[in-house]
This record gives sequence, C-alpha cells and structure tokens, in this order.
Amino acid sequence: MVYYKTDSDIALMRESADLLGRAHAEVAKNIKVGVSLKELDKVAEEFIKDHGAYPSFLDYNGFPASLCMSVNDVVVHGIPNDYRLQDGDIVSIDCGVYYQGFHSDSAYTYPVGNVSAEVMQLLKVTKESLYLAIEQMKVNNRIGDVSFAVQQHAEKHGYGVVRELVGHGLGKSLHEKPEVPNYGKRGRGLKIKNGLVIAIEPMINLGGKGIVQDADGWTIRTRDGKPSAHYEHTVAAHNDQTEVLTTFKYIEEVYKF
Repeated sequence: MVYYKTDSDIALMRESADLLGRAHAEVAKNIKVGVSLKELDKVAEEFIKDHGAYPSFLDYNGFPASLCMSVNDVVVHGIPNDYRLQDGDIVSIDCGVYYQGFHSDSAYTYPVGNVSAEVMQLLKVTKESLYLAIEQMKVNNRIGDVSFAVQQHAEKHGYGVVRELVGHGLGKSLHEKPEVPNYGKRGRGLKIKNGLVIAIEPMINLGGKGIVQDADGWTIRTRDGKPSAHYEHTVAAHNDQTEVLTTFKYIEEVYKF
C-alpha cells in the first residue's frame, strides 16, 4: 500500500524536515578531527529532543543511536562508537526526525580535513546524482526514471551503485512503500502521483558495487574496502511540482570545505 499525503500532511512533513536540517547543522558545527562519533550522536539526540521531536532511528528495530554514522568504507547504518574522526576521513551522517506525527529523513557525507581529490570527486558525483534523481521525481514519471538517473550518472564516472539498499516512501512510518532503488530502467515502476513522498538516497562506491554486513547486524561496508558516499533528501510530488522537503542549506552555512 502506497500512502499518498494530503496538503496538511505535507505541511507537517515540511516542519519535520526543517527541524531535521537544523539538527544536521548542529552536528556539522562539531565535525572536526578528534571528535568521537558518540559525541556527535549526543549532539543530534539532545537537539532533536529539545525541540519537541524524537530521533526517528533511536530504538528503530533495536538501533541503539540517533544517527547512522558511516566512516570511509562503511556504506550505511554505522553505529556511533568511540572512534574519533581522523584527517582524511569521510563520514556519512544519516538522521531522521519524528515530529507532529511525521518522519523526515536525510543524509550528508562530510570530508574531514584533507581528503584526497579522488574521494572528493566521489562525493561530488554522488551528490549530483541525488539532484539528477530529484529532477525526475515529477507527476506522471515513474520510479524507474528516478532510479535510472542515479545509476546513469554514477556509472558514467566508473563508480559502483549499491543494489541491496534502497530509498523508500515515508510519512507516518519511517519506511513505507514504494522502494526507490538507485538503479533501474526509465518508464518502469510505480507512476508518480501528487501526494507521493519518498526518500531518495544514492549510495555510491568508489570501487565495486558489492557490500558485506558486519557481525553487529547493522553496519554495511563495501566488499572491496574502498570508500562509499551517501546523500539523501525527502522529496514530495505536490501540486504538480517537485518539492524537496529536507534541506542542506543549514549544513552548508556552517560546514565549509
């Protein structure tokens, strides 16, 4: 079942998404060489709760933290621990906010200190693939158009596109139908209608597309140990327009690289 959102639903999701963007920025202000992942997770949890909301990921299916924090070869779902960021790392920070009955979800990959040009190019292309996919999130297109946009751009640059993990619908639940793969064929899949809200989240590897899961049951890594990048926005088809509900604006005001 796909749950289409009303105007009032989307208005509430917009508020949730704005709070999420500000939570990301609070974390971004603290990203530097030497900070621990647990310290950053605490910043996010306190900020979200202080603003009358709840971290979507905390206790979700037993996940023990507010942020998924994925360093270097970790693709997604990394659990914050005592690891301290080092010069040259990249870290994907994925966060969700539950506010006034609705979830929002977004992710951003940060370079820490002096990151190699090769890895910076991976970040650039992954982010570009997100926005190319967003351009295809319009009424009467299909999910396959969104998926194809990510795959085409990433593979054109020689990167691996993760197959097993996908974007998703969201709203009153964090994960709803439809699934939104980062690979696919144009003209295939669910037709996009007004009221559809999805999280588009390219997960792109510097090397091959293969992944493995750690023994903790959460952490997903690249099979070849090469870095992976991840960006995500919550996007609505609303009044025959494409509206990006989440924002990177607050992040990019405070995190310069």
